Amino acid sequence: MAWQAVRHLGQKLVRRRPLQQGIGTESPLARCLDTMDLVALGVGSTLGAGVYVLAGEVARDKAGPAIVICFLVAALASVLSGLCYAEFGARVPGSGSAYLYSYVTVGQLLAFVTGWNLILSYVIGAAGVARAWSAAFDGLTGSHISQALASTFPLSAPGVLAKYPDFFALGLVVILTGLLALGVRESALVSRAFTGVNLAVLSFVVLAGFLKGDLRHWRLSTGDYERAAAAGPNGSQSLGSLGAGGFAPFGLPGVLRGAATCFFAFIGFDCIASTGEEARHPQRSIPLGIVLSLAICFLMYFGVSASLTLMVPYYQVHPESPLPLAFVHVGWAPARYAVAVGTLCALSSSLLGSMFPVPRVIYAMAEDRLLFGRLARVHSRTRTPLLATALPGLVAALMAFLLELSDLVDLTSIGTLLAYSLVAFSVLVLRYQPDPEAGSEKPEGDAVEMRSRPPAGPVQPAAGVGRAGCGRALRSPCLSKASAPTQASGRLVYICASLLVLLLAILSLVLAQRPQRLLAGDPAHLAVAALLLGLMAVMTAIIWRQPQSGSLLHFRVPFLPVLPLLSIFVNVYLMMQMAAGTWARFGIWMVIGFAIYFGYGIRHSLKEQPPLPASSPQENNPGTAPV
Repeated sequence: MAWQAVRHLGQKLVRRRPLQQGIGTESPLARCLDTMDLVALGVGSTLGAGVYVLAGEVARDKAGPAIVICFLVAALASVLSGLCYAEFGARVPGSGSAYLYSYVTVGQLLAFVTGWNLILSYVIGAAGVARAWSAAFDGLTGSHISQALASTFPLSAPGVLAKYPDFFALGLVVILTGLLALGVRESALVSRAFTGVNLAVLSFVVLAGFLKGDLRHWRLSTGDYERAAAAGPNGSQSLGSLGAGGFAPFGLPGVLRGAATCFFAFIGFDCIASTGEEARHPQRSIPLGIVLSLAICFLMYFGVSASLTLMVPYYQVHPESPLPLAFVHVGWAPARYAVAVGTLCALSSSLLGSMFPVPRVIYAMAEDRLLFGRLARVHSRTRTPLLATALPGLVAALMAFLLELSDLVDLTSIGTLLAYSLVAFSVLVLRYQPDPEAGSEKPEGDAVEMRSRPPAGPVQPAAGVGRAGCGRALRSPCLSKASAPTQASGRLVYICASLLVLLLAILSLVLAQRPQRLLAGDPAHLAVAALLLGLMAVMTAIIWRQPQSGSLLHFRVPFLPVLPLLSIFVNVYLMMQMAAGTWARFGIWMVIGFAIYFGYGIRHSLKEQPPLPASSPQENNPGTAPV
């Protein structure tokens, strides 16, 4: 009896949302976004204030002029995740982003974990950007605002509360929350405006850098450093380290450290994937929007970092205000005001991009009843989920108003990297699964209907494979000659991919925690790494030999299974480098999430409800149903 209860609970945790293809599926949300709206949203969310600050930090202390290589490597690593999102955007264009993708592939529990962490990432990210916007504006006034607030409303709880309540950050989040509640079209227009100004300022920075720059700054030597030291710091700050001089003064290790830092500058494009029910042609616009956003962001990062290191020797770059002081260095001091305008616009578009996906993820989870059903209610006039918009906006506003966020920022990275990894895993697995209905996928359809259907009998394992079929696949895993995937080959890929993720996690842990011993040639560590690589090669070969689905999509990830596996490795490796305190805070957040899931979601999930009639799309919208 107890075993049956445990088995039934396990089946609930891994059940997946059936994927059914449909054309013209209605949505309570407004379909009004075109490809340019998605590109502006993705660029605005990704190309935030980091482009004005990050280049200085990496160039001065980690890579020197080779920062352009850092951004290239980081862009290539980000493209791995971007391509996976692009395929799923073409395959499953619905609200919910990585939450929805995980639900149709890896099951309900991991989908909830993904969505719950995306909510945390976006809310903390929005609060952090709001504080950064307030600090940037305060800097333009000579820090008079912060000094006045600190003296009038001091807060004494170091490590928990901020030094003073930030009224500017509070007001900014409230205003943008109201804008999001007003309608998606209005939000998209504001995003376009802020992103346009930001790109114009960055284009000016790139052009000015190439006009006023000096290629000799990419070939600096010890003599140049000694002359700069003798001349003094020019009233700005002390010189940074010379390293070895030249284009890559800190060598390959510096380039790799810089690339790891620059990778996080490309986080944000995933907000495009949450617009599946609001884009006019999601199966075309979402993949194109993601690819174009990453391309534009890379060009801007590359151009700005090149201009900065051409205008100023890398050891003289100011780590906190690199661009304004670079223009002072070349005699264009008034240009710093243009940089200030660009910084505020970049922060505004980044804040909007951080807040935009939260209501969509909450709406998708509430629509599936993994969160409270009232959160899925859509206003009839604005066609936005008002409660799902207002609630996270209020939380973000209060966090920006009162809390010290420096210790929470890394939580945004964990949630995002986890989502990237699950999307890559989902693409890898789903490509090798048999089509639910042969010939039903047509690229002309711009919507995919996702509808829950209760099983006729007891819930079966995910792939529903008989022992005989799986046994035949295991006996000859590398000799598959089938032209189309079967249930046996699909289950074999699922098992091998799961084992690969486990092996990649172990390898990443070894590389992140014991790199010195591995590089020093320690026999034990080398043996472990060689064993892991050998097992991964075998698993990859088995997956490669299985037949892929022939479904017609507007975009398909190339080079399977290698490309998704590389994406998973990059993301898991970066997660393994997080501090223990970050993982502890992550655990606390997950305890809260599991309390909601096991207390409410697992019992109210639509997978437990009777089937909804397919003839009336309005009846299939749980946003209007009572809890």
